[in-house]
Amino acid sequence: MTEQEHKDQVEPEVEAEQAQQAEQEEAVDVEISDQSAQVQELSEALESAKEQTLRAQAELHNVRRRAEADVEKAHKFGQEKIVADLLPVVDNLERALANIDTENEANKAIVEGIELTLKSFIDTLVKHKVEPVDPAGEPFNPELHQAMSMIENPDVEPNTVLEVFQKGYTLHGRLVRPAMVVVAKA
Repeated sequence: MTEQEHKDQVEPEVEAEQAQQAEQEEAVDVEISDQSAQVQELSEALESAKEQTLRAQAELHNVRRRAEADVEKAHKFGQEKIVADLLPVVDNLERALANIDTENEANKAIVEGIELTLKSFIDTLVKHKVEPVDPAGEPFNPELHQAMSMIENPDVEPNTVLEVFQKGYTLHGRLVRPAMVVVAKA
């Protein structure tokens, strides 16, 4: 075999190998490119999943915090209705003390019994965070007081509470019943 023949025979083989090698390199490049794209997609998906997880955790935390606040409010203000129903009893005991003849010896034991009952009742209410609103002499506050009438009185500042018809009450700082008052006119 001559050198030319050998060359003619080897050249197509070399060209075929080179072509095959180029195809393989191209296939590897395409595969690397595909893998790179896949890595990019997976990276984006991972970031999205992390973000969704953080949002879900934050939402769960908010729901838990709201539920705890609701339970706390229920504990604090669940007694509001019964307190409102019991306040007329306090009013009646106070009226009884105001209207009974304390000078009469026969009434001393009754007065003492009513006073002790009223004190015990008020102490129990205070223990459960029920506070009286007795604004005599204070400036009128529409958030805590209900004006029943207005009277001109030059001796006091306008909008000053002159008289309290009925005390108001708050439960944990929330108004249960406003104080009914007479207010000074300007």
